[in-house]
Amino acid sequence: MAKAAAQMWLGGKRQEQERRMDMAELVRLRVQGLRFQRGVQRQFEEIADAACARLAPFLEREFPGLEENSRQAVIDAVCDTFAAADLSDEAFLAADAQPAEVVRRVTVAVRPPVGLGEAETRLYERLFAECVEYYVRVVQGLPVFEQRALSELLARTTSLGAEIARLLERLPDRSLFAPEGTDRDGEFRRRYLGLVSTTLDEVELFRHTSDRAAAQVRLSVAYVSLRATKDESEARLKGTGRALPLPRPDMGDWENAGDGAGMRVEAALGGASRVLLRGEAGSGKTTLLRWLAVTAARGAFTGELAGWNGLTPVFVKLREYSGRALPRPEAMLDSVAGQITGVMPKAWVERQLVDGRALLLIDGVDELLDTERRSVREWLRGLLAAYGDVRVVVTSRPAAARADWLLREEFTALHLDRMAPPDLAAFVRQWHQAVRELGEDLPCAVEELPRYEQSLLTSLKDRPHLQSLAGTPLLAAMLCAMHLNRGSQLPRDRMELYRNALHALVHERDADRNVPSAADSRLSLGDKLVLLRDLAWRLSDNNRSEIGREQAAVHVGKRLAGMRHLEEQDGGRVLERLRHRSGVLRSPAEGRLDFVHRTFQEYLAAEEAAEEDRIGNLVERAHLDIWRETIIMAAGHANRPQRQELLGGILDRAASEPRYRRKLRLLAAACQETVPEVSEGLAERLDAAVDALLPPRRTTDPAGLAAVGTSLLRRLPRSLGELTDKAAVLTVRTAALIGGDEALALLERYAEDRRADVVDALADAWSYFDAEAYAERVLAPLPLGALRFSHPGQVRAATRLRSFSSLFVSCALEDLAVLADMPPLTYLFINKFNGTADLSALRAHSDLRLLYLTGSGKAVHAHTLRELSRLQQLILGLPWATDIGGLRLPPRLSTLSLLNVDAATDLTPLVECPRLGTLQLSGVDGSLPRGVDTLYDMPDLKNLVLRRIDLASWLKTARFPPPSLRQLEGQSCVLPERGALDLPGVRVYLT
Repeated sequence: MAKAAAQMWLGGKRQEQERRMDMAELVRLRVQGLRFQRGVQRQFEEIADAACARLAPFLEREFPGLEENSRQAVIDAVCDTFAAADLSDEAFLAADAQPAEVVRRVTVAVRPPVGLGEAETRLYERLFAECVEYYVRVVQGLPVFEQRALSELLARTTSLGAEIARLLERLPDRSLFAPEGTDRDGEFRRRYLGLVSTTLDEVELFRHTSDRAAAQVRLSVAYVSLRATKDESEARLKGTGRALPLPRPDMGDWENAGDGAGMRVEAALGGASRVLLRGEAGSGKTTLLRWLAVTAARGAFTGELAGWNGLTPVFVKLREYSGRALPRPEAMLDSVAGQITGVMPKAWVERQLVDGRALLLIDGVDELLDTERRSVREWLRGLLAAYGDVRVVVTSRPAAARADWLLREEFTALHLDRMAPPDLAAFVRQWHQAVRELGEDLPCAVEELPRYEQSLLTSLKDRPHLQSLAGTPLLAAMLCAMHLNRGSQLPRDRMELYRNALHALVHERDADRNVPSAADSRLSLGDKLVLLRDLAWRLSDNNRSEIGREQAAVHVGKRLAGMRHLEEQDGGRVLERLRHRSGVLRSPAEGRLDFVHRTFQEYLAAEEAAEEDRIGNLVERAHLDIWRETIIMAAGHANRPQRQELLGGILDRAASEPRYRRKLRLLAAACQETVPEVSEGLAERLDAAVDALLPPRRTTDPAGLAAVGTSLLRRLPRSLGELTDKAAVLTVRTAALIGGDEALALLERYAEDRRADVVDALADAWSYFDAEAYAERVLAPLPLGALRFSHPGQVRAATRLRSFSSLFVSCALEDLAVLADMPPLTYLFINKFNGTADLSALRAHSDLRLLYLTGSGKAVHAHTLRELSRLQQLILGLPWATDIGGLRLPPRLSTLSLLNVDAATDLTPLVECPRLGTLQLSGVDGSLPRGVDTLYDMPDLKNLVLRRIDLASWLKTARFPPPSLRQLEGQSCVLPERGALDLPGVRVYLT
């Protein structure tokens, strides 16, 4: 740059060979005398030093991730461009001495550098532009500049009018929404989107389990898609009472993602331009908005949201406007991009809004005070009146905004659902993937994270209460952090988990975020828990799950009267704050109140029972299923005398009340999960109660016994040899429902029993354990006979098993190739095939007698069926099966079911199946297939089953019935006139 300035000063119009001269040579050529040459050279060296001083911080600040050799390559490329550029006074003045025009002309004329990456190219462009800016300023300060500029101007006088006209054409258009033009819009948008992509692409790990877990990780790595449902009615949120706990879900619930009750939130958002997104505390509302902003900034939407690419995200955190006016458009960028709003082109935000290019993301209606929320609606109404095409997503907790809160503004209300098992598994995996970025800040080595991840997933699958609790991203993250920070260990019982979750939801999360509507409250965590415990007990005491808000306010007011340290005594006002910000209360319907999760009501009611010494009340209700969980947790909250009274009282009732004996013994045994210790005498009574429950005798016993927990496994027999068939089967199921490594080891011992019923029970228990481990340790030595797959993991693991000949696949399957690695099959049932079936995989099963294949997939090599010479029964429910001409059916086939026939289906190829005795045709539209006359000539066809077939047309247009027919069943068919189906020698059943 300094050399180019020297050439301008010393030479004006340069000769070509001067381009290659270094500074010293150029000075020697143009300046006479050694002293003068050294003086000129020192001046331009000072210019170079000044430019270097300005550029060095720029190079250090921009693109900090670049390697040093990459930076040097960029600097060399800029130097090469200066050397090759025409920077003579003629070219300089032709560009009107404007840096941007000089850059444009040089960029057009000089070949761009090669071999630079994307980041290096961007740095090159910015560094070259910066150097040109310095160059122009230096040249304009040279003594000869004004003289040469005047000469050039006089030379151009004859064309001055045309030049000025062209200059005016280059001026930006101005309008109401672009008072200073739009020529800088693109540059500012690029800078703004880069800032959004960086500053919002972070999420905080759950901090309340360890200081180490407060670090930031990339949101784009940690994000997990959630589910949402249309939020048209509050009634669907109503809580229900709880009976005995359900058995733990099998692995199919984790492996088979399915569609669940709702749709993916991205699909739900893609179908509406204005959305009110509601969700309970920690459900992922803010994280979703941040992900939308980051993805929009990067133009990386796919699927249903692909049409959002090109939108400019505007993220507004409402809590920042508590106590002051909501932002006008020009101030909406302050919270995310306040650093650059000073250089924002005038009315830039308005232009994004009016053109419909903005994605307005409004976060946290519930985080404002109640009086301020009304102004949010008016503010939104004004924005939408002025900018009707803008896309808007607004978030709130349900307590602060009903589903119809923005109905007049034509908002679609969505509700973020709790995570299903597959969503939770995906969350755990993504959380551990994101946490890898913490590196040295992790409490373990990075390479150990997969082990932690798998250990937590196993715990979630084995312990239903963990899965039930971790239904929101907040609580799931709490479990992940707790598990990681404790060295792959979670608390022995549920009590600490529930306590941590309550403390986080009720107080700590809002306190950390300085939420205005929470800071307005003077209640401490302890104060809030006292009030919530009282409400929880009152609900449970009346066997209810919800209460009227006015009645609840009265109860809160009475409790406040005894809390002498508090000035606030208005029960209604305090209740509203708890409802809005506690994270555990909600309104299932207008004027009603309940706990967001039944577990929290039970935990708090149990703590209140211990605090107020209501143990006698619990003993009296111990036989009621709805009190079961409350009593188990009360045993954990109680002190030693209270535990003695509670468990002793339950066992006394079991001894004196035969009607409830088994239920009460089960409850006393289940309490062992939460109690820290019991006296020696009570321990003996508990052991005797458990012994009286074993072995299980009724089909309902395993679920109840499994609820006792892992401690029961030590009381189960080591061998099944002395048990009856029924007791042995129920014992196997009990151990399976308890789950865990200890249960797996016990079932491995039970596999030594080869009774058929026990083998079947062990095979059924497969769905509750890791497929690979269970197949290797339990199933491999068993004479299985039949095997059932409920999730894809079992399909992969089954290739190591050799003793089964019948296979039932109830999970979604997309590839038949795995069948080639399985032992020869005689019966194969697949009812959810969704891929492309290569039927040549069936060649390995030449003894196949029955094939059942339904789903939505396609097939290739269908002629392979003819090679299955022993196939007798074939049931096909795939769309391609309507064209049976390509099936090439085996000649021995005696039973055929076609489940998707329509008017285009031609039955003529059935003539190749002379032994066909039973034919079932299930139509899709109530029409009549072609070629039905073929059936008249089939000598062995005795049974015909028709569903949704036009039987009336059949009788009119073709011969019916076939002479050999003995039985006809019709379901939902188009029937002929009465009497037409009085067929001699044929039994007819119509429904």
